[in-house]
Amino acid sequence: MSRRIVVVGSLNADLTIYCERLPLPGETVHGNGFAVNPGGKSANQAVAASKLGGTVSLIGAVGDDSNGAMLLASTEGGGVDVSRVRRSADAATGVAVIAVDAHGENNIIISAGANGTLAPADVSADAFDDAAVLCLCLEVGLDTVEAAAKTAHDAGATVLLNLSPYAEIPQSLAALSDVVLVNAHEASMFLGDAEMPHPGAHASAWESVRSQFAERGLERVLVTLGSHGSVVLDSLAAPGEQISRIAPTKVNAVDTTGAGDAFTGAVAARLAAGETLAEAAAFASVAAALATTKKGTQAAYPGAEEVLEHLRIS
Repeated sequence: MSRRIVVVGSLNADLTIYCERLPLPGETVHGNGFAVNPGGKSANQAVAASKLGGTVSLIGAVGDDSNGAMLLASTEGGGVDVSRVRRSADAATGVAVIAVDAHGENNIIISAGANGTLAPADVSADAFDDAAVLCLCLEVGLDTVEAAAKTAHDAGATVLLNLSPYAEIPQSLAALSDVVLVNAHEASMFLGDAEMPHPGAHASAWESVRSQFAERGLERVLVTLGSHGSVVLDSLAAPGEQISRIAPTKVNAVDTTGAGDAFTGAVAARLAAGETLAEAAAFASVAAALATTKKGTQAAYPGAEEVLEHLRIS
């Protein structure tokens, strides 16, 4: 039986321009479409987990403005409890300015706005009653992230930290994180610019990376590899089962914005349902791939039946 998932972090209004190719520095290109969509890594992760069957609560902050109202309505419409999302009278809702090219690739600039006001005081212990998983990212202050991790850890929840947007984290936060989710570039930076195996390399090539993470106190790590799938580094698993390669799910990508959030939300949902880390990653690989087949983020996220059907026929 799935228990609650708590997500602490960001809500942003996504201002997205679609174009044939992304501009070079100093260059202007013509766009061929514009949309304002609900986003923010934490709101995205919460909606993704909810659509995949999780019971989800979101803790965050938005401004007292139209973007804030839009985000609250969309997140609640995705089945997420938003009663702990605070409306700030002093800061505008956070925004992300996104360019998406004809191949679905993107670049993103975020302005924190009200997300920057989220504080440890916003994270109360009763928010984690019967919580199975806490989902975190780094779009809000590290003091708030660590306070949430400590409170959830003390409540017995699994702490899932998405190390994005990348920042150095204190060892105290690493010690509180049960599962860390990174892409290959973030993994390299965390390990001091360590060289990563080729994305298509055999699982055995990741032994050194697993060992380096374990030495830093991170015993369960998911490394996403884009079109090459992902790799699970689980130092707590039995010998011979500590590294698992998760095959990619092949789709025709339209917009990759928020695919990483779909992956994170899916992992949280499956961990809350009692699956192993490798099982959760395999499910999340399909969920994230399907999310790229439509424009936008939250509206593009699949439901559990769509993912399970894809797994059945693949």
